[in-house]
Amino acid sequence: MKYKLDKQFRLISHLHLPLQKWMAAPSQVMLRAWPCRSDERTEVQRMMVAGPDGNRIPVLIIRPRGASGVLPCLYDIHGGGFVFAAAPYHYTLAKEYAARVGCAVVFPDYRLAPKHPYPAAAEDCFAVYRWLLQNAGELRLDPERIAVGGDSAGGDLAAAVTLMARDRGEKLPCFQMLIYPVTDRRMQTESTKRFPDTPVWGARDSVKMWEYYLPALPAEHVEYASPLEAPSVEGLPPAYLEVAEFDSLRDEGLAYGKRLEAAGIEVEYNETRGTPHGFEFVTNAPITREAVAHRVEVLRRVLK
Repeated sequence: MKYKLDKQFRLISHLHLPLQKWMAAPSQVMLRAWPCRSDERTEVQRMMVAGPDGNRIPVLIIRPRGASGVLPCLYDIHGGGFVFAAAPYHYTLAKEYAARVGCAVVFPDYRLAPKHPYPAAAEDCFAVYRWLLQNAGELRLDPERIAVGGDSAGGDLAAAVTLMARDRGEKLPCFQMLIYPVTDRRMQTESTKRFPDTPVWGARDSVKMWEYYLPALPAEHVEYASPLEAPSVEGLPPAYLEVAEFDSLRDEGLAYGKRLEAAGIEVEYNETRGTPHGFEFVTNAPITREAVAHRVEVLRRVLK
């Protein structure tokens, strides 16, 4: 099926991620071999954090070059359908947030499906969040100004970390930045029905994603995989919610925002037009630059 993407995204109009199970491990190795290095604007520090199952979680801490003193923080969780490791454009965006917002960006390399299904990714991301709170002083981070954010599956994990922090009695992040997030395993929305095979990611891909990440329903707390199913979203922090027009995940993202609003939580929306899921892959497209500038503006405001 053809979709009326903006011409800026012609480069990715036929792109689809290789979600076959046999491709998962090789793609993870390949992406993890791609380095994230310090540059003229940012300094990258690598650390290892104890995971929930005796595992070790690699974590990047990206700071503006030359920054001193205590910094606010964006805890940034990458997308990739719970299957793919961070792509180069994820690192580019993380560095841009650090440099332009003037904050530290903490970037976890969590365990991936299908080898590690739910709850591995969610528990890894929560373990790193708890570590951030416990070590904020040593890391020179302000625990009062830690926002959590993520794109796609990373948006799901950002929402999950926020719910887990509330439910487990940890300090809540001050803000949520959710970029075209996965929020609902049930896949019953209108955009899911309309966009089965959109470029980059469609509903058919989501079916495979859920088969890999959630092969069996957990006995409890399915909301840490499917946030829209949370019994309550009371008490969560404000959110910025961005969606793409030609994206099977669009309506479930908007539905999560409406759920937050119904609980009295402030939500700011940005519904981008002419865009597919993962449109930031084309990093220099004007629509991408505008969306990123909007995110930077929001983060500057909430982390000031």
